[in-house]
Amino acid sequence: MVCPVCGTRKARRGCPALGQQICPVCCGTKRLVEIPCPSDCAWLASARDHPAAAVVRRQQHDLALLVQFMRDLNQRQSQLFFLVNTFLNEYRPSELQSVLDADVADAVEALAATYETATRGVIYEHRPASIPAERLLSALKPIVAEAGKGLGSSFDRDAAVVLRRVREAVDAQRSAHADTPRAFLDLLRRVMRPVGVTPGDAGADDHTKSDAASRLIVP
Repeated sequence: MVCPVCGTRKARRGCPALGQQICPVCCGTKRLVEIPCPSDCAWLASARDHPAAAVVRRQQHDLALLVQFMRDLNQRQSQLFFLVNTFLNEYRPSELQSVLDADVADAVEALAATYETATRGVIYEHRPASIPAERLLSALKPIVAEAGKGLGSSFDRDAAVVLRRVREAVDAQRSAHADTPRAFLDLLRRVMRPVGVTPGDAGADDHTKSDAASRLIVP
């Protein structure tokens, strides 16, 4: 039987998501990207428990790329960087409203500009140009605002710095992978592990930035 996904290789693995046999290559390269694997998929569980050396190297490379954008961030900024990227990784619009790296860049750029304007004592809502970016911004804004509740005007500066760093990370991935419209979002999918840390946690320990990164990334 020929794999129905690629149409070339032999189908040898049962895919619970597609309800049919597919080839090992498509199973390994398209899982959770083009194929919505259920959490109880045996092939998915095996890959997570025993990742191939190439996968580990890719995760380490992705980790290094992401962590470099946390350079010079203080503890609160590092946690906010984690919070924003966790949200971006988990953001799921409808199938008719897919989000690309360009939309992420526009959304975080507009929100960063809004916070920068606030640091000058001016309240002005900057808006992105595209509809997907506008919807992403509308979903991200209350998350960031909640994280800064009660922290005063210093949070406006922190938020602007962090959002600019996220924009830098998106731009770097877009530049390095111009033919991949979701290069940054794919990177987040490969390395992010949601933990639920917020910058406003009153009882948070004074961990180092590397500690924040270890909570952030699946190595």
